[in-house]
Amino acid sequence: MPAEQILPGAAGTEGHAKRGGEDAKSDDKSLRGGLLRRLPGGPFPRLREGARQVWRAPAKVNLTLHILGRREDGLHDLDSLVAFADCGDLLAFEPGPSLTLSLDGATAPAAGPAEDNLVIKAARLLQDRVRGLRVGHFHLRKILPVAAGLGGGSSDAAAALRALARENGLSLDDPRLGEAARACGADVLVCLEPRARMMAGIGDRLGGAPDMPPLPAVLVNPRVAVATPAVFARLGLAKGERTKAGPAPVLPEGATLTQIIGTLRLGRNDMEAAAIAIAPVVGEALAALEASGAQLARMSGSGATCFGLYRDRATSAAAARALAEKQPGWWIKATALR
Repeated sequence: MPAEQILPGAAGTEGHAKRGGEDAKSDDKSLRGGLLRRLPGGPFPRLREGARQVWRAPAKVNLTLHILGRREDGLHDLDSLVAFADCGDLLAFEPGPSLTLSLDGATAPAAGPAEDNLVIKAARLLQDRVRGLRVGHFHLRKILPVAAGLGGGSSDAAAALRALARENGLSLDDPRLGEAARACGADVLVCLEPRARMMAGIGDRLGGAPDMPPLPAVLVNPRVAVATPAVFARLGLAKGERTKAGPAPVLPEGATLTQIIGTLRLGRNDMEAAAIAIAPVVGEALAALEASGAQLARMSGSGATCFGLYRDRATSAAAARALAEKQPGWWIKATALR
């Protein structure tokens, strides 16, 4: 294996290997080409030659997010269509005798101490379930904004599980992998095989993957962290209380981009109003996306990141450039959601 290899496990790869160990067989030129030669943020800290793998941890975007109620245990039931962006964090893995983690990247200082990171939590949860699990050193490059509604920490944890699955010859549908993902956090399971799909319950029930073309999009984060517990508290649901919300709309088979956007308009993000009340700049981000020509603008997760969907990649790229000129302090990324 080369010293540094970008492997699948992100939106944009062709196919999704069922066994962690098969991921290295991808022929996706985007992974073997530019990303392999030029990692965002420069080369990783030097790891042992021939042992390093680099895994993508793509941003998760909630295209819809319906809150159906609050359970007796205090957790919230939801129904959501999620997709994954072409951008995200990067996780390097080197097999070794002990489980360790180091971090760098633009948003690493906001990610907290390494010992509390979800990468370590996920690996330990898998260790508890797989006797003799081979582990090693992880190096996480934080690129995505933190506390941003993009599931960055969950995607990092899922990338760690994929890396350990490959190292230990585990299939991605091994129940122990799913158990570790569920125990690690609400969004980790859906990030384990990152592709568009329905997610329900507290994120512990996954639906099928819709037949969906790549959606040209722009992600905007006004660089304001919004705490998920604060948004849920703002909703004000009592334990055991149900909302009047119905399930999120399901995309029709073989839908065109226009049909997909029309279907998504039938849904919403039930956390959006609460997040705007906490951080009004979220509303400004939505307005900016709408003014840039987005056919649909919506918040992702509990915020503060918002996304806009556009008719094609050229339009989304132009919108991202225009937004960046008007708001140079915001995090803005043109991407495709899959």
